This record gives sequence, structure tokens and C-alpha cells, in this order.
Amino acid sequence: MFKPYGIIPPIVSPFDEKGKFNEKVYRTLIDRLIEGGVHGIFPLGTTGEFYAFSVAESKTVLEITMDQVNGRVPVYAGANNITTRGTIELVQIAQECKVDAVSVLTPMFISQTQQELIHFYTDIAGSTDLPVIIYNNRPKTNVHVEPRTIAKLAEIENIVGVKDSTGDFTNTAEYIRLTRGNDNFGVLLGRDTLIHAGLCHGAVGAIASCANVAPRIAADIYDKYVAGDIEGSLEAQLLFAPLRIATNMGSFPQVIKEGLELQGVPVGNCLEPIRPLSTVERETLRSVLSDMHLL
Repeated sequence: MFKPYGIIPPIVSPFDEKGKFNEKVYRTLIDRLIEGGVHGIFPLGTTGEFYAFSVAESKTVLEITMDQVNGRVPVYAGANNITTRGTIELVQIAQECKVDAVSVLTPMFISQTQQELIHFYTDIAGSTDLPVIIYNNRPKTNVHVEPRTIAKLAEIENIVGVKDSTGDFTNTAEYIRLTRGNDNFGVLLGRDTLIHAGLCHGAVGAIASCANVAPRIAADIYDKYVAGDIEGSLEAQLLFAPLRIATNMGSFPQVIKEGLELQGVPVGNCLEPIRPLSTVERETLRSVLSDMHLL
């Protein structure tokens, strides 16, 4: 059974000046992340601006990802849509592309009951042989998957994990407590400031957006922890945290992209209506990266 683990960056989607997906830069970024020590690649997540791609474009991105990764690490594909049938279509495309797992966000815009969420994820899991990771991003969707709902869904064989981006560590801890007897299910942090704490509590890793900019530091949080260097893991976490806090300066994920630009990786800006950082904000970001020894 597939088990998620480690630091998995939800990779940014590079765009050129005309807003076209930049395949060359994307391939370079994949290599940079893997060489930096990450444990997986996650295309078409929130950080990857999944909402900007048509179904056909999403398939192309997945095909490019699979080709460039070439089996070096697992590939986790985002499959996100408001409707069940739309989500299943994306999951089927991901399966055709032979990804290792899919991450499925709660439906956006509409508000679901917990019973509706159970039906939704049950239907998704039943539509595919792929391992499924539930993605709870309440701050973006205003939809929350409650801990007891997660515990029930974790009983489904190919639902193998949950990414918790709520930033509420009590919620994360409850996910862990209520599923801790299930060896086939793992909890992943979705808030980059809480990775070390999550590992100490029993989480299996993190889907960490800031790993796009600082892959080695992010990977150190995990690698040092599993090697028994708890103090080293904590030091890496404390070094990593200011970058995640700095992402609040702009509409997400603009700060991630500008951080890469400052490092010489020409990923371009987010698609409009997201706007670039101000000069003052960019200099603040430069200072953060400098303090992290990333420039």
C-alpha cells in the first residue's frame, strides 16, 4: 500500500510574460527540487494555481511532470473541482498519466455537510485505483473536514492520508489521534510553520509550499527528525518559518514565485488578478531570503 511521507512541494506553475505555461522552466524547477532533497513532487495544487488550467492543459502538465520526474520520487497530482463528476474526470486523467497518488480538495464555493463530504470522498475513492489524499484547506474554501469525518474516511482502503492546511494544530492533532491505529493512513501538514511539531505528534510529513524556494531546509526538518536529530530538525524549522510568514505579504502564491525569481529561477508572476509585490515588500522578502542564506 502506498504511504505518503516526507516533504512534498506543491510545485509552482511557471508562466511566461504572455501567461503561457513555461515547460522549460518547469522542468528545471523539478530537477532543482529533487536535487534539493524533497520526497515527492505535487503538480496542480493551490501553489500551482490549479484553477488556471483547463482539463486538457492539466493533462499536459501531468505528462510533463511524469516525464521529468522519471520515477525519482512519487508524484502527487492535484484533482480539484466543485462537482464530484468534474473531480472524477481529473482523477481519471491523473490515473491515465500513471501518477502515484491524487490530492483532492474539498469542493469550493458550495458549502457541504459532513455527510456530503463523506459521500464525495467515498465516490472519488471508488472511481480510481489510485491512493487518495484528502485536502482540507478551510481558510481558502470555508469548508472543514471534521476529525471524526476523517477517521471514518480513513477506513476506506485507498484513502491513504489527509493534508491539513487549516493552521489549527488542535485539528491536526485530532486527525492524528483518531487515525493512529490505522497503519495505512497518514497525516500531512499543510502549514509550513508546523512541520516539526506535526512530526513530533505523529504526522508523516508535509505538503510544503515554501519548499519551492528552500527545498533543502524543508527536507532537513523531516530528514533530521527521522534520523533522530530532533534538535537539528527544530533548528531547520525555525530557519524555515520566516519564509512562510512572509507569504502573507501578497496574494498566495505570489511571494513563493517572487522568492524563486530572486533566486534566479524565472517562474514569472501569478496569473491576474494577482499582482506583483510592491518594491518595499520585495525588499522585505529579499531580506528574509538573505537571512536564510538562500541568496
